[in-house]
Amino acid sequence: MTAWVLLVFSASVWAVSPYIQGDPVAGGSVQAAAAAVEAKLKGGGFKVVGKYFPKSLAGYGVVIATDDAMLGEVGSVGGHAVLGAAIRVGVKADGSVAYTNPDYWYRAYFRKVFDNKEGAVKALQSRLQGVLGAGKGQGGDELPGNLTNYRYMVGMERIDSYKNKLAEYGSFAEAVKTVRENLAKGVSKTTKVYEVVMPDRKLAVFGVAMNDSGNSDGEWIKKIDMQDNIAGLPYEVYVVDKVVGSPHGRFRIALAFPDVGMGQFMRISSLPNTIVETMSAVAGAEKTSSGDSWQ
Repeated sequence: MTAWVLLVFSASVWAVSPYIQGDPVAGGSVQAAAAAVEAKLKGGGFKVVGKYFPKSLAGYGVVIATDDAMLGEVGSVGGHAVLGAAIRVGVKADGSVAYTNPDYWYRAYFRKVFDNKEGAVKALQSRLQGVLGAGKGQGGDELPGNLTNYRYMVGMERIDSYKNKLAEYGSFAEAVKTVRENLAKGVSKTTKVYEVVMPDRKLAVFGVAMNDSGNSDGEWIKKIDMQDNIAGLPYEVYVVDKVVGSPHGRFRIALAFPDVGMGQFMRISSLPNTIVETMSAVAGAEKTSSGDSWQ
């Protein structure tokens, strides 16, 4: 019994949460809170690349930033690690702040090379804590070892799933141009939230707002009751060399909201397919379905 208690205690101590609560800012409106966070980030040397206020989710928003040092680390890893180019900070109209925990997300993005990058991740985390505050974790937790090869359940997708690939073009420039143009046109009722392009590494990532009334970001995140962890948004489309892809929903949503149970996920059972169809349109591919749902 003693050994079991120690094991449980040890696991809880070492588990990592996806978000860290920051110091509150002046509230009144979500736009005012976002502006206060933007000022803090810029004052701390971060570059703000976008802000997002999901439709049908009044009072919630996300400020998206980048950090030059971490972009260098992301570029050196390459591939799916480009998803780690953006730092997301969730805000609420009451002034609440919660931001993505580098120790959580980069374990999932850097995978087996995380140990080599841990110093850079800790440096970023320290800077974010100095700028935004260092409160307690929120949004659930995962053991660090699970994040290296994360998937929600046996048989579900990992970060490198072949299902991520949506389209392939003749060059990196053509792939990026296609995604930009489709987002500018608002295909499948999408809009661009941010973009980070590293042409020297042939890497790019775009934050995509899904605005369709039936499956808007504001609607589906409310269905699983995760709006307080709004920093899990927006969803991404990425370009690696000539290939346009997007993380599969059963990986990306579960990674962002690890404490959501299967019963909650069943409320958005069709969302993984909707995401594939939506991001395929953004990628300039024919409308396809992965055939996968939450089940």
